[in-house]
Amino acid sequence: MITALAVLIILLMFSALALHIFGLPANWIILAFIIGWKLFFPATMSWNFISILALIALAGEILEFAAQYFGGKKYGATGRGSLGAFVGAIAGAILGAPFLFGLGALPGALLGSFGGCLVLELTHGRTFAEAQHSAWGAFWGKAFGLAIKISLGVWMFTLSIPKIWPS
Repeated sequence: MITALAVLIILLMFSALALHIFGLPANWIILAFIIGWKLFFPATMSWNFISILALIALAGEILEFAAQYFGGKKYGATGRGSLGAFVGAIAGAILGAPFLFGLGALPGALLGSFGGCLVLELTHGRTFAEAQHSAWGAFWGKAFGLAIKISLGVWMFTLSIPKIWPS
């Protein structure tokens, strides 16, 4: 019976990884599944292990936005442009979510990052070419940040399997 439950929870965690595509907090959902497993089977893992996974999930969130910020900075974005990219990414993910059965959240976040940075750089008095250059930096930084976040989610999933699988 425990093997069937282990297979189920591992499949649910694997499925949760796909939620990254929809702009949903996949790493936190994986962590919730692991905490649920710990509550029902306390001997399988320690709270220290869960704390480490929580730190990995938190690092994913921080690195996602840090990559966007520094990507924009590398391409010349101002603080205002970086703020626009941050707000634009969130707004773009929300506005893009209804399209393509939820898959629009990912391109929405990327385009929102670009558009938010572009608009606020233009209102800051920059030329269109400068603002566009900064916006591309925010766009590619956001894409890199998402890749980091997804990679950390895969790492969390991989670290958890031996703790869940019955020995």
